[in-house]
Amino acid sequence: MNQALIQPLRATLRLQFHKGFTLDQAVPLVPYFASLGISHLYASPLLSARPGSMHGYDVVDPTTVNPELGGEAALRRLVSTLREHRMGLILDIVSNHMAVGGGDNPWWLDLLEWGRLSPYGEFFDIQWHSPDPLMSGQLLLPFLGSDYGVALQDGTLPLRFDAEHGAFHVEHYEHHFPICPTAYGELLKADDALNADQAEQLKSLADRFSALSYQMDAHSLAIPLKAELRDLAADPVIAQAIQRNVEAYDSLTREGFERLHDLLERQSYRLASWRTAADDINWRRFFDVNELGGLRVERPAVFEETHAKIFELVADGLVDGLRIDHIDGLADPRGYCRKLRRRVDSLSPQRHLPIFVEKILGEGETLHRDWSVDGTTGYEFMNQLSLLQHDPEGAQTLGKLWSRYSERPADFRQEAQLARQQILNGSLAGDFESVAQALLQVARDDLMTRDLTLGAIRRALQELIVHFPVYRTYISPRGRSAEDDVFFQQAMDGARQSLSEADWPVLDCLARWLGGEPWRKRPAGRQRKMLKHACVRFQQLTSPAAAKAVEDTAFYRSAVLLSRNDVGFSTEQFSAPVADFHAVCLNRLEAFPDNLLATATHDHKRGEDTRARLAVLSERSAWYAEQVPLWQALARPLRDDDQMPSTGDELILYQAILGSWPLDLRSEDPIAIEAYTQRLWQWQQKALREAKLQSSWSAPNDAYEQAMQQFLQRLMLSPEGELLRAALGKAVNTLAAPGALNGLAQTLLRMTVPGIPDLYQGNEYWDFTLVDPDNRRPVDYADRQRALDASADLPELLTTWRDGRIKQSLIAQALNLRAEHTELFRRGAYQALEVVGSQAHRVLAFARSVEGKRAIVIVPIRCAELLKNSAEPRIDARLWGDTRVKLPFATSDQHLKGLFSGVAVTPQGELMISAALGDFPVNLFIQTTDT
Repeated sequence: MNQALIQPLRATLRLQFHKGFTLDQAVPLVPYFASLGISHLYASPLLSARPGSMHGYDVVDPTTVNPELGGEAALRRLVSTLREHRMGLILDIVSNHMAVGGGDNPWWLDLLEWGRLSPYGEFFDIQWHSPDPLMSGQLLLPFLGSDYGVALQDGTLPLRFDAEHGAFHVEHYEHHFPICPTAYGELLKADDALNADQAEQLKSLADRFSALSYQMDAHSLAIPLKAELRDLAADPVIAQAIQRNVEAYDSLTREGFERLHDLLERQSYRLASWRTAADDINWRRFFDVNELGGLRVERPAVFEETHAKIFELVADGLVDGLRIDHIDGLADPRGYCRKLRRRVDSLSPQRHLPIFVEKILGEGETLHRDWSVDGTTGYEFMNQLSLLQHDPEGAQTLGKLWSRYSERPADFRQEAQLARQQILNGSLAGDFESVAQALLQVARDDLMTRDLTLGAIRRALQELIVHFPVYRTYISPRGRSAEDDVFFQQAMDGARQSLSEADWPVLDCLARWLGGEPWRKRPAGRQRKMLKHACVRFQQLTSPAAAKAVEDTAFYRSAVLLSRNDVGFSTEQFSAPVADFHAVCLNRLEAFPDNLLATATHDHKRGEDTRARLAVLSERSAWYAEQVPLWQALARPLRDDDQMPSTGDELILYQAILGSWPLDLRSEDPIAIEAYTQRLWQWQQKALREAKLQSSWSAPNDAYEQAMQQFLQRLMLSPEGELLRAALGKAVNTLAAPGALNGLAQTLLRMTVPGIPDLYQGNEYWDFTLVDPDNRRPVDYADRQRALDASADLPELLTTWRDGRIKQSLIAQALNLRAEHTELFRRGAYQALEVVGSQAHRVLAFARSVEGKRAIVIVPIRCAELLKNSAEPRIDARLWGDTRVKLPFATSDQHLKGLFSGVAVTPQGELMISAALGDFPVNLFIQTTDT
């Protein structure tokens, strides 16, 4: 593919591919994306995933493009169409894990079949040397729906013969557990139903299978033996004899029970209930998901095998950038990124392929500059925008309201720490124990620390992780970096406050071992290896502990204001001043000018405009606090039990409704209300289970969930819910216009500040979605194409703003202006502009400049007070009064061309906000000459 005509990276649009939206279905949409101003499509993972996958992160074969998406031929058709429009393709890749379990991952099945003799034995991150004698040399497989003994007793582990492949396996619903060919001998016994020749053939094959136990190259020798078995089984008489052997392992009989158990005990794995995973797992997963197994991509062979198809696509010119999923799951993110950069550069030496990492940055944390990547996927930008749009005055009122009604802490840090304790003692207990055991081995290697007990190490380790302020550190052979040490010391300080003084010396030992003492200072050999192993395991634990505790637990427990609960957010902060926003923009321009800028993703908890609307409650906190008791009074007839739902869950539901209520929802449209109610319940059930307070995924509380569902349905669908429904609908209308204004402001900022704007599929219209799968619903592109082609005029867009075309028009005009002035927005200097006057605190303004060109951006912030009773998201020009922006540079003709309207500059070199934002809620001005 010819990349010579591809536009510079200017704006990306994320598409979620799956069997319901294939690569070929994206082809006819490319012209629309191009007219919108997109330079690169940004695709979800495209390699072969588990059949039916809706996201692509559960890869089962990294050597092929997913046939459910159309395969490589469809990918080539899509890229060819992109090239016709000078567009590129950024591909999301999964380096950390693969889908396991089931029966569709050939690498995993080979590992189960052969254990450490498999060529894939070192691909997956497995601890073969378990301290538990029951798992010595075996892989725990927690995939059974019941205890192992019960599964045997119930006959849900039948032995099967696969005649097509000449192989045996045990089956448990969708799971396949291969039997090692060294055990095939006993399964191929001849009986009296065979003639002499058939019996001899079967016996000869059985003996050769049995002999594999003593041969070094058993794995390769078994391949022709299986082929021979497949051919023999083509004889119906022999096939029936094999089936009779299989039936002897029927665990519903006493003899079969013993035989099957004995056979399974000799495999490289130990079958167990899914409930054992939390405590006994001896291999690394993606977070606590049993169906996703961690890969050791730091090993050269694994790196090459898992990336072979990616590298082929890059070399063929089909891929123009990479997005690395869950970079913090890797043993050595820095080493991986640098290695990937070298390889990509060597495969495509004539161009620079950007590499973006999915990285959650904690408060005060920045992406390491020595990783050789172009930036993050932009979660931190979502947070920075959100902080800008929240009024600090509302924090105390909303915090007190939440604590009073929910009886839970308003301090999010406290909520997150409670969740971390629960996660470390629950779903990640086995992973935690692995780290504690690794640290115990480090202690035992030194005479000065060998008296430290496992119990003491566990206590200190848990408190250290509970107080960790970031996802992880990046310990190198030289120890912790200065940047990482800041966060490590914060965790140490928090742990000291929680631990008794008797445990402080143990904490000091952990600080020394976990990067305080470079492992390269230890003599090469076992001691250094054990210390490095402990450091890596520790870092691969703090990351999932943070994700599971914060994103997947505390975010669903705390509702001071849900717009501050999203992926990558520093939820401990409620708001930030304008100066902070300017500062992060300057830092981004200097460090990572091509960093992606996201306001919505496939992982967000709430859509970008859902958050924008909820942020208005920070400005109207007193009003909201007055509404809650009224809503609760109206809700009493909807309850059968005062305790269900809890007041906390009730408040969370109200906020979810306020944020996601569709602008076009009408009470006289029962079909639309029913559909919206279904969306709410899908979110509600997930929220309850993620919170792990009233229900959970591992132990659903059916009674509570049913009570919650009934409450929701009565609220939204029944006559008795009409008063509360009307009250909530009225509140939504009160918030709608200022929420939309926030949405337009964040849209323009994303298009114009330093970085690369990233759009999420369909969000050129209003995005009032909730957490996945709600944010992955089908998109009506035909309607969006028609709207863009119609190019409505400004008055019409403002009058019909509820349909979302106003947002689409803003995106298209801003992105196409960005295309005209690519270098201005790509590398142009960033300068905060001073705003003065009576409403100065409600305006953010800045300039971008390069080689005589300037862009001036002006957006309103925290303006709900000025929009009271307004029917549209535009502030009456008279309300701005004397508010103005000072321009610290001269203009050529005293008149600036605006994106929506021009404006005159006063003799004092100032822009009056009443003029700048008189015709449209936000504005962007271009000055093309300088004097």
